[in-house]
Amino acid sequence: MSNDDQYGGSGAGSGYGEVGGTGQTRTRLPDAPSDPYGAPRRTPRASRGLVTVVGVVVLLVAAIAFANQSGNTPTTPTSENPPAATSTTATGTRPVDGKNGTIPKGFAHDEQGAQSAAANYAVALGSDGMFDSVRRRAIVQAVYVPDVAAARQSDLDRVYTDQQFLARIGLDAGGKAPKGLMFISRTNPVGTKVDRFGGDTATVSVWHSTLFGLAGEGSKNPVAESWYTNTFELRWIDGDWRITDFTQKDGPAPVGRDQRASSAEEMAAAVSQFGGLTYAR
Repeated sequence: MSNDDQYGGSGAGSGYGEVGGTGQTRTRLPDAPSDPYGAPRRTPRASRGLVTVVGVVVLLVAAIAFANQSGNTPTTPTSENPPAATSTTATGTRPVDGKNGTIPKGFAHDEQGAQSAAANYAVALGSDGMFDSVRRRAIVQAVYVPDVAAARQSDLDRVYTDQQFLARIGLDAGGKAPKGLMFISRTNPVGTKVDRFGGDTATVSVWHSTLFGLAGEGSKNPVAESWYTNTFELRWIDGDWRITDFTQKDGPAPVGRDQRASSAEEMAAAVSQFGGLTYAR
């Protein structure tokens, strides 16, 4: 797998450090673009310790770039051949049979279930919930293997409460947007693929776009789109797939079309009115 970085890059800005002592994950969040509605944001530059935590989670989104990779993660060769029909068509199998808070759970114990779990976990880790202490803890407990969640919770808390980091993306010390502005952090998967499957372990990549920024009049960090690929290491435990680690890299990013950028009001209204989805094969 590539050593490129993400939601944070070349680590969430450059220089995000190792998370939770694993030396495998780094994340980054996009920076505010110089043109309010121009090119995609790059991750705000935070300290290595800060970025490190974000990478472990989401994203550890969220937040969201990774330069280090797992020693046992196989490198997936690039192929020009299109995927087989069975890798992209719906299977018709019920994706989940319950939820853990707002996060789906009960994924199938097969490749389809691993892909569905990875897509939904990418959404959770890239959500604005990572910036709220209560929701962040619930997300981490729901998507990570228990011992990993316990080991990294404090690191994530430290990262998402770093005042310099929050100020850089326009949030207050509590992770809230200024009055009159809406904070948006949303991950939108467009595809998944199984890089490796071993019965009770799986490596799954999720290609996705992200919307990140502040919507509202006077925003200095307007909502922009970025593209990333998250690769999740999953383990089957207690009847479900959970994350043991993940890495992230930029792209593939499509060429933008000549569409008029929506106003801050239109963007805020769209995010409020259009709810998220549960993703499945």
